[in-house]
Amino acid sequence: MSAPPFGLNPPARSLKAAFGYSLFQNAETRITIRRMPAIITPERPDTPDATALIAELEAYLEPLYPLESRHGYSVEKLIAEGVAFFLIRDGGAPVGCGGIQLFGTEYGEIKRMYVRPQFRGLGFAKLMLNHLADYARSQGVRTLRLETGIHQHAAIALYEQTGFQRIPPFGEYRDDPLSRFYEKRIP
Repeated sequence: MSAPPFGLNPPARSLKAAFGYSLFQNAETRITIRRMPAIITPERPDTPDATALIAELEAYLEPLYPLESRHGYSVEKLIAEGVAFFLIRDGGAPVGCGGIQLFGTEYGEIKRMYVRPQFRGLGFAKLMLNHLADYARSQGVRTLRLETGIHQHAAIALYEQTGFQRIPPFGEYRDDPLSRFYEKRIP
């Protein structure tokens, strides 16, 4: 019988439950998982690690949604729109990514949130979401918004568990039966 990933016992599957963690309001967040640091750093979306993660996300979404219901930005659009983009690495290996597009200080929109399947359920997505909130807060933004697909059950659960509330379409989005829209006020 093999050991659970990262030395976690099955009842303690989240990073917070297993180790606790703290977030810092800067461009880099560190936690420790079995003496190998998980690090979130700013990264251009056109680097090899970032493009690989975005391509994996697209490959995952493609069979679930028609093209007109996939609203994620391309790598080129992430750059053109000035989306602040971050990668989370565990022991140097890319685990996931996420970005935030700021609309002045009115709100920040979460973009391209993704964690590789083998790392899901370990707290990396929540860590990234908290990092994106800290980034928005540091830029004077107090509201987060996002769009996600109706088949993203784990993502929807994460967003709702962390205080996001359903809202109608916002910005340039239109009503789409395959989309859900969320908002969260951050102190």
